[in-house]
Amino acid sequence: MKIRGFEVVSKYADQGIELPRRQTLASAGYDLASAVDMVIPSIWRLNFVRIFRLIRNGHQLYERDYEMSEDILKPILVPTGIKAYMPEDEVLILANRSSNTFKKNLALPNGIGVIDADYYNNSKNEGEIFVQVLNYGVRPLHIHKGDRIAQGIFIKYLKTDSDDPVSRERVSGFGSTNEKGKM
Repeated sequence: MKIRGFEVVSKYADQGIELPRRQTLASAGYDLASAVDMVIPSIWRLNFVRIFRLIRNGHQLYERDYEMSEDILKPILVPTGIKAYMPEDEVLILANRSSNTFKKNLALPNGIGVIDADYYNNSKNEGEIFVQVLNYGVRPLHIHKGDRIAQGIFIKYLKTDSDDPVSRERVSGFGSTNEKGKM
């Protein structure tokens, strides 16, 4: 009987994706790795400086400026090629690795990621876990397949006495819990 763990999503079957592992006996987190080689651009090279100067110098911003800044500051999604299964009363928390900020200037802009039990095998992406990152260093960051980019920690959570969840079913990924049957 399976209780909690990781599996490779079918898209990455037979591509050498390794399941997350703890690195020491006392480690709480399972290291998640990138499923692909990719470059994480520096936010400083994405016209971010232009927007910053406009704001800093008190220039009026126009709709085009706002749209440009929103496009620039979107996090990059790093695919892991894995999915996680767990009991309904558990969550997988994605946390940054301490070496990412110290050595790589890589941050998780959402602080932590929350992977709910019902994300597993969703119809949109089979529950593949993606890690949101921003590179605040001045150089582009080259991530290679197999590089550890985050850690996942399984945690049991508690419900209130008056818990009355909305009757919805997850049908997609990031922030997209929808009513059953509606998209």
